[in-house]
Amino acid sequence: MITAKNISHFYGKDKALKNINLTIDQGKFVSIIGESGSGKSTLLSILSTLLRPSSGEVFFENINSKNIINIDTFRQKNIGFVFQFHYLINYLTVKENIKIANNNATNSDILKLLEMLNIEDITDKYPSEISGGQRQRAAIARALINNPKIIFADEPTGNLDSKNSQNVFDIFKKLSQNGTTIIVATHDKALASQTDKIYEVKDGQF
Repeated sequence: MITAKNISHFYGKDKALKNINLTIDQGKFVSIIGESGSGKSTLLSILSTLLRPSSGEVFFENINSKNIINIDTFRQKNIGFVFQFHYLINYLTVKENIKIANNNATNSDILKLLEMLNIEDITDKYPSEISGGQRQRAAIARALINNPKIIFADEPTGNLDSKNSQNVFDIFKKLSQNGTTIIVATHDKALASQTDKIYEVKDGQF
């Protein structure tokens, strides 16, 4: 599914990553852990095509990311993103926030996702009217509306309490069991221990 070969990255003269190699198979639930500044978010950004590495290569199903002509179309078809901050648009309802990510999605498509995430009762509510855990699940629904092969999540539980954090990881586990590849960057080792594979980044290296 995803292979990274000899990935290194610099910010100016500062080396964020050094010679990273990994392979992640389809349907796996993988966590990348490390302290703040360790390089885990940089690695996630590179694996998800949001950042081009200073050196090295990333392959998606044997396709070199450098050879993808329309990266925006590729992301839309293959990748879903979940971040620490939900980035929902405050003046749109939950349903409208999800639909904006896929104009072709029907109300039935959206409702099925919300039912899977146990938030079907907030369809027509605004972000300010729902809890933090509900907002994060709405953000997950938005990431799923294009039926992506891979979900990248950067500290998705950073603003949640322990119960809602566990709910998010339970959702990810269910998705991976259904064939979606999940890659999460987190500082929470207890949550990471529930994933299929842990990569620990320290000073830019495994």
